[in-house]
Amino acid sequence: MTGPLAAVLAATTVLCAAANLAVAAADLARAQFVLANSAEVGVAPRWIPYLAALKLAGGVGLLLGFVLTPWLGVAAAAGLVAFFTGAVAVHLRTRVLHNIAFPAVYLLLAVGALVYFAGVSV
Repeated sequence: MTGPLAAVLAATTVLCAAANLAVAAADLARAQFVLANSAEVGVAPRWIPYLAALKLAGGVGLLLGFVLTPWLGVAAAAGLVAFFTGAVAVHLRTRVLHNIAFPAVYLLLAVGALVYFAGVSV
């Protein structure tokens, strides 16, 4: 994959990695907004470190996909797509729509990363 689209998707992938690493840090720090949002959609506080670990693994996996092998990026991006599809679904199921944009944006970033790495891997 080359050209301007590849550059946009690569930047999207870096942004996705940075966003996931940042929110994982917020999760691990038990930031107030994390606790409030989790409670609102019915996620128990004991699950937050596990969810943070998944986001952390996804973010690191995306960055390692650039350095080691694109297949690692594909796996990380696919995992993040699944994770944030689930997050959007939980928001819909619990009818917490006022902040659904956050997991939706993370989902879109993960889809962009998956498209990037899938294109690079071919």
